[in-house]
Amino acid sequence: MMTMVFAVEEINHNSSLLPGVKLGYQIMDSCDHVHSSLQALFSLVSHSKADNVTQVDISTQSENVPSCLADSPVPAVIGLASSSPTRAVAHTLGPFNLPLVSYFATCTCLTDKHMYPSFLRTVPSDLFQVRGLVQMVTFLGWLWVGTLGTTDDYSHYGIQAFSNQFRQQGGCLAFHLTIPKSPRATEIQEMADRLQNSTAKVVVVFATEGQLLDLLLEGTLGFSFPGVRIPGLKEFLLNVRPSPKPGMEFVNMFWEELFGCELEFKGGANKKPVCTGSEDLRYTDSSYTDVSQVRISYNVYKAVYAIAHALHTLLNCDSAEYNNGMCERHKIFTSRHLLHHLKMVNFTNQFEEKVYFDSNGEPVPLYDIINWQKDSKSEIRFVKVGSYDGSAPLTSKLQMEKSTIVWTKGESQVPVSQCTAPCPPGSRQARRPGEPHCCFDCLPCADGEISNQTGSTECTKCPEYYWSDKDKVKCVAGVEEFLSFYDSMGIILVTLTLLGVILTTIITTVFHHFRSTPIVKANNSEISFLLLLSLKLCFLCSLVFIGQPSVWTCRVRQAAFGISFVLCLSCLLVKTIVVLLAFRANAPGSRALKLFGPSQQRTLILCTTAPQVCLCAGWLLGAPPFPFRNPTYQASTGKIVVECKEPWPPGFYLVLGYIGLLAFFCLLLAFLGRKLPDTFNEAKLITFSMLIFWAVWISFIPAHVSSPGKFTVAVEVFAILASSFGLLLCIFVPKCYIILLRPEQNIKKGMTGKFVR
Repeated sequence: MMTMVFAVEEINHNSSLLPGVKLGYQIMDSCDHVHSSLQALFSLVSHSKADNVTQVDISTQSENVPSCLADSPVPAVIGLASSSPTRAVAHTLGPFNLPLVSYFATCTCLTDKHMYPSFLRTVPSDLFQVRGLVQMVTFLGWLWVGTLGTTDDYSHYGIQAFSNQFRQQGGCLAFHLTIPKSPRATEIQEMADRLQNSTAKVVVVFATEGQLLDLLLEGTLGFSFPGVRIPGLKEFLLNVRPSPKPGMEFVNMFWEELFGCELEFKGGANKKPVCTGSEDLRYTDSSYTDVSQVRISYNVYKAVYAIAHALHTLLNCDSAEYNNGMCERHKIFTSRHLLHHLKMVNFTNQFEEKVYFDSNGEPVPLYDIINWQKDSKSEIRFVKVGSYDGSAPLTSKLQMEKSTIVWTKGESQVPVSQCTAPCPPGSRQARRPGEPHCCFDCLPCADGEISNQTGSTECTKCPEYYWSDKDKVKCVAGVEEFLSFYDSMGIILVTLTLLGVILTTIITTVFHHFRSTPIVKANNSEISFLLLLSLKLCFLCSLVFIGQPSVWTCRVRQAAFGISFVLCLSCLLVKTIVVLLAFRANAPGSRALKLFGPSQQRTLILCTTAPQVCLCAGWLLGAPPFPFRNPTYQASTGKIVVECKEPWPPGFYLVLGYIGLLAFFCLLLAFLGRKLPDTFNEAKLITFSMLIFWAVWISFIPAHVSSPGKFTVAVEVFAILASSFGLLLCIFVPKCYIILLRPEQNIKKGMTGKFVR
């Protein structure tokens, strides 16, 4: 209030700004209430007309009033401090285009020029304060905060705007509390308990410092208007004295409270010491005498000067030399004219600040960021720790020196406020149903996924052929896996393969050495040697399945397996037929064995083998298997299985099916001849070998399908070796036994069962 008086008197003593014109003022109290504000406004207007007084703000009256303004309404009003009363007054003055310049009403709602066409202010809108608050809160890493406000429009609209923008930046609100108009001690205590018990350690407040003294003290950060030191203001304030004159009520009340006394001319009960009125303000310590950095008062100061500059233009004071050095004191103007010139104001004051209003009647959004700190006397002092320029580029709007901030309990570290601590690398944040997104659970990344940053919301899938490490923080190249010659399993299978080849070679040697004996010559020795050769090929083809798959091994392995086994089974089929026909040859007139001689036997072997050869050739030419790095098994092993991919799976099953068809006929025919009267019944041995063959391959199918990775190949190799050993041991070992250990049975009579020992 006294800064406004000081500014008016300073202008009235300025011969260059409004020469020949004296500003007057009248001050009235709004009591920070809508009803009282409107009552004061109407009282002000009625007094101005009755007393012929020009009003600047709710201003004081000067003795020298220009006659040109005697019958004019109030030209301008400065005020009010609170947003809610200001809205009421601005809404009332708007239709009359009467300028209302506020120095402290920051509500964003007042930006609406349709509702408040004559409203201007020297304080930035909360729109910029909210943007600055959101940027500051996120800059300090706070995404979990509570809000605290009052019941007025400033708080309501400010918190609403902050909440919306804060959520857009990823923040969450833990709670919202409202300070009642006249809070009781119990209500203050309840709010204090709520603040203490909340997991949010940061509270964003829209209120004045006076409303927070019971809740917050040290450590608070606040947005304040830039402060200046106005020359001459302190001396002016120190010279103020109480007086019984009208209009001095505020000064008198302040005097009595400051000095703890009672003014004699008020005629009180003298319960307190009597004030002389000559007490010296220089020896007091209060916010009244501390004008080293005035902030709100500076906004009042700018408001008075803005109106003065508008009048300067309106009264053509620049042309004073043509009017005896005076402004056009007798010029008639309306409040609309003054409002127009007020909106066009643009000047630089003595503090090098450019004062103007934008299209919405708003000033440049400049703020100081202040920290509430205790001094040596445990009293709160405001210390500037940063700034915010709403008109600057985004990257340079906020400037803060975190090292100068003193937090609660004197801490120097920035407080941490979070519902849940950010998830460490290797995990992701999973939201809790029904709770803000700042409250979450930390779940480890799945196999094959990683997160290498703290607070990741999603895990990133590793590229193909890469795998997550044990901590799930980086992707590593998958280890290639195949049935190697150097694996324990590979060594065992190779050993069995070589054993089978060696055993087959030994049996072949034995048969060749005793090729002239009846047991070898019986049932076409040529087919026996072909069968031994096919068994050796069966053993050897298993080696193609071991080792890292290549283009040629992928193409050869299944074809070699399929053709070798078909050749083997064709020989067995022919041998079985020969056994059956041999015992029917003794029947009178039977020529069956003569009709199925060696040439016919070779033809049958060729005919039964040819379909498999054609099938394998067509398969390899049309859709050949190829090496493939299969990452499917990474999910459980972290290894890449190098395998032969079958682009046409039916090819493998057709090959296997044809083998099964021949094995079925062999088993069927051998079963029919199992009881033929022979000392050494080969049909019985073939039957037994076929049963082993079928048992192996029936077990192979489910084992092959269910085995993972390289074990799929191992199962197939095992099936090949097992069935090959079954055929070799069941068919040829008994014959070798007779050849080597029972030579007396290796005669023609012994073979027909007619020999008697």
